[in-house]
Amino acid sequence: MDSRTYAKVMGVVIVLIGVGGLVLGEKRLLGVLNIDIAEDIVHLVTGGLMAVVGFRGSDSAVRSVVGGLGIVYLLVGVLGFMVPDMFGLLPNEYEIVLDNLIHLTLGVLGIAIGFFIGRPAGRRATS
Repeated sequence: MDSRTYAKVMGVVIVLIGVGGLVLGEKRLLGVLNIDIAEDIVHLVTGGLMAVVGFRGSDSAVRSVVGGLGIVYLLVGVLGFMVPDMFGLLPNEYEIVLDNLIHLTLGVLGIAIGFFIGRPAGRRATS
């Protein structure tokens, strides 16, 4: 998958998660995933940024945003295990491993696609 397609798809999905979280309020989704207003706002901002560059950004901007947000999501995933309330920002905390695994997965995918394997088709480096 190239970085532009990843940015479009994941950007829209992450925005929808943020909107869904705002609609549902602060609680656990299906008793499994944490939903807090602060996290919903972060999802709206990061998903929106990813979607905007995916649909309108230059190739280098797309790769930078996807990789950069990959780093952010990876850090959130790691911190979620060590500081479940994210320094007081999440009243419901990341108690469930699934929250952290999703953030770790998004982080690894973002870094890999943004910085290493996500060159747009037709522009891959040849050896």
